[in-house]
Amino acid sequence: MKSIPEKGIPREEVLDRLKDFAGEDVNYRDNKIFSLVYYLGEEHTDFLKQAYGMYFSENALNPMAFRSLKRFEHEVVRMSASLLNGDDQVAGVMTSGGTESCLLPVLAYREMARASRVIPLRRPEMIAPETIHVAWEKAAKYFGVKMVHVPIDSDCRVDVDSVRKKINRNTIMIVASAPSYPHGVIDPITHLGEIALSRGIPFHVDSCLGGFLLPFVERLGYEVPPFDFRVPGVTSISADVHKYAFSAKGASTLLYRNIDYLKHQFFICTDWPGGIFASPALLGTRPGGAIAAAWAALNTIGMDGYLDIARTIMDTTDKFKAGIEAIDGLKILGEPAMGVFAYTSEDRDVNIFAVGDQLEEKGWLVDRLQRPDALHCMITPRHAAIADQYLADLQSGVEAVRRNPELATSGNAAMYGMIAHVPFRALVKKEVAKMMNELYGSQCIMPPLSTGSDQESGPRAVKLLSAGLNALNRLRK
Repeated sequence: MKSIPEKGIPREEVLDRLKDFAGEDVNYRDNKIFSLVYYLGEEHTDFLKQAYGMYFSENALNPMAFRSLKRFEHEVVRMSASLLNGDDQVAGVMTSGGTESCLLPVLAYREMARASRVIPLRRPEMIAPETIHVAWEKAAKYFGVKMVHVPIDSDCRVDVDSVRKKINRNTIMIVASAPSYPHGVIDPITHLGEIALSRGIPFHVDSCLGGFLLPFVERLGYEVPPFDFRVPGVTSISADVHKYAFSAKGASTLLYRNIDYLKHQFFICTDWPGGIFASPALLGTRPGGAIAAAWAALNTIGMDGYLDIARTIMDTTDKFKAGIEAIDGLKILGEPAMGVFAYTSEDRDVNIFAVGDQLEEKGWLVDRLQRPDALHCMITPRHAAIADQYLADLQSGVEAVRRNPELATSGNAAMYGMIAHVPFRALVKKEVAKMMNELYGSQCIMPPLSTGSDQESGPRAVKLLSAGLNALNRLRK
């Protein structure tokens, strides 16, 4: 449709169309995907829909008008702070998701540095591991802060000495992961906290992924190094409720050790003709449904429920990891702390991206990593039912690639491999920009859903990149 219908379409017909359009999407209910959706089943989903629907029209923009939403937000923040070992001084807000919970600390700590320094701040800088979530790159770009990357060690954790050496008078914050998205490892938070405390620099722990799982993994007896407010020097933590707390999208929490940090992210305007305006986060209008559903999820699942969820996730994760490492040539990267990990191939005859193609031919949606080349998994309780099938398909995929090494030179394996290893990253960025223009321009050219290694059925983004990179290779020859 390119214009609003002259006459409204009957509701039943619209709903039927919505249902039909969903047929083009990945089927997350068959548990063959490992990201994007945190799904506990239809019963829990229906409950969240009811809770969300009860506050569908309510707006958290004005906490005085919708006191129920302010109560829900306050209680979600308090429950999150308690889980992450914060005291009564911890202050925070709910946000629309992990990205907003990464954007806001950069804004807050930039403003805090500007307000507190006698010598004017030059270009502010933030220090982060090269594995930090890409949302922090977005934050740096949006708020004019220089991103200073620090390398990781062989265990995939950030190198502490390198962090120490990168600190200068322009440093406004340090950020680290608990755990990192690519490898599921926890950065050395205690050591980084010592550095931050000694230099008087704010230190944020990005636990968007692990904030509502790691505390329960620790309760199960797994070794989880301190990463939360128990660590001196940690000044803020982000944790997504719509991930491993299994709430509705989009809901995250952003917690500061006290209000003296949080206040720097507030926006207040007193001279607007529309009246005095004050906002605690990025959004003005904040959907009440997401806040209510987050409160509902935490209360209905409860500590016992989350402990059971964590047990299932870790049992399934252990099964996945053991099965993967039992396959000749495959290796888990680092020491994952929870149900998020990556694995690669140490066998030169087994291209890991080609293995990914083999999995996709069997219906799995595969996430690929680079530096090093690897495949990625994020385990939820629903994956317990398909662990054996995944491992069997992985085994057969590895065997197929070992028998046919040429599979690495065709299909998505060749394209992803080329994209990951081409030295001219500016060209990759240029080709991605072309793809974005096609996706979001006036014509909206949609890529097909890829379910196999056939180049003709591959994602359009990859095709665009491949075309550009092939052109580069011709020039280099």
